[in-house]
Amino acid sequence: MKRMILLTMLLAAATPSLAQTFYLGQILTFPYNFCPANTLPTNGELLPITQYTALFALLGTSYGGNGTTTFALPNIKAPLSANRSPLISCIAISGVFPSRD
Repeated sequence: MKRMILLTMLLAAATPSLAQTFYLGQILTFPYNFCPANTLPTNGELLPITQYTALFALLGTSYGGNGTTTFALPNIKAPLSANRSPLISCIAISGVFPSRD
């Protein structure tokens, strides 16, 4: 039993990137004052389609942009935490493309 636990712990330590895999376009809330790597704040920012083609394929112009050169991220205000400190909402700009099945 101890060997199995040790092996599980070693495997988890050897593959830390698995814990950081998001779906492309996934909205995440964090207790930081910044968005982690591969995410952007959900502040309505206009992005170039040529740089974020996969994300544009999911969002289109639902939140703004002209649809030929730009599209917009959603503008989501994050709630406050239980102790009233601000949270930040971010959107994943890379990751697994969600399946429509």
